[in-house]
Amino acid sequence: MTSFDNREQAFEAKFAHDEELKFRILARRDKLTGLWAAAKLGKYDAAADEYAKSVVMSDLEVPGDSDVIAKLLGDLAPLGVTEADVIAMLAEKLVQAEIQIAGAV
Repeated sequence: MTSFDNREQAFEAKFAHDEELKFRILARRDKLTGLWAAAKLGKYDAAADEYAKSVVMSDLEVPGDSDVIAKLLGDLAPLGVTEADVIAMLAEKLVQAEIQIAGAV
């Protein structure tokens, strides 16, 4: 094997690792945001966990955050939560998720 082959494999491995890490961080962000939303909806314990899972699953529908934002707005708009509120919470929870995942790695 040449050094070029080794280098190529190293880049591929790093790319795969980075993509997995990104996926884990976004899934954690969605879970944390889902728990925030669940509390706003008056859901606690197992019901809050189930709701958070539904938020995580909604992020698998289309690329980007639009599906998560739409789900949360659909559920929280009657409570006066705006799109700006949801986007701000996603940003806040992203920071928390990065810290949590970095601490677990």
